[in-house]
Amino acid sequence: MAKFNSQAEAEAAGVYISKVKSFVKREGRLTKAQGRALEEFWPTKGIEYQNEPLDLAAVFGRDAPVVVEIGFGMGKSLVTMAHEAPELNFIGIEVHRPGVGACLADAGELGVENLRVMEHDAVEVLKNMIPDASLHRLQLFFPDPWHKKRHHKRRIVQAEFAELVRTKLAVGGTFHMATDWEPYAEHMAEVMNAAEGYINTAAEGDYVPRPDYRPTTKFEVRGQKLGHGVWDLIYERTA
Repeated sequence: MAKFNSQAEAEAAGVYISKVKSFVKREGRLTKAQGRALEEFWPTKGIEYQNEPLDLAAVFGRDAPVVVEIGFGMGKSLVTMAHEAPELNFIGIEVHRPGVGACLADAGELGVENLRVMEHDAVEVLKNMIPDASLHRLQLFFPDPWHKKRHHKRRIVQAEFAELVRTKLAVGGTFHMATDWEPYAEHMAEVMNAAEGYINTAAEGDYVPRPDYRPTTKFEVRGQKLGHGVWDLIYERTA
């Protein structure tokens, strides 16, 4: 097989090279409620993947600051955030279909209109669909920490990803990460402190108190009762 110097070069030659994935695709089984929510709300709240930038104002029918969340799980905290911040537009990206269905069900029940969801690889969505310098905030809450050392390369927070996020944030926009795995928090800080064009918003050290806009999840509360910590990191794009 011929050798290529980059993914783009390989793709230009029509050769597919597998990429390291930061997630595991888990289809799971849809509940009836999740299936109904997908049928009812996907036409108005779902965004299909396409290989071209979105017109964000057209997607929401208005011009407002946009927040993107990667890996929203079952979507409860994302729906809560959208419901409590009607002045913002939210896009949630998740590869787990039952989570997408659950998120749509909750959004429909609350009548949330400022939320759209996608079921696709978030890195591809950021690269190909989110316009440069368009985001008010990018959220990455409790991503898979890939505990084993040999799997650390699968962690989504790496130098290349930090640079991708920077290009999508408006100057003054923020990249907000949260994790309950301290070694991953340390890894996030190491990557982000070395990334150009960002400033850590922490008053001291690397971590910030949980902002009011990020709801605590049941999982998080349970962990705190067991003495587990949670680390929030917020970096602002400066250039």
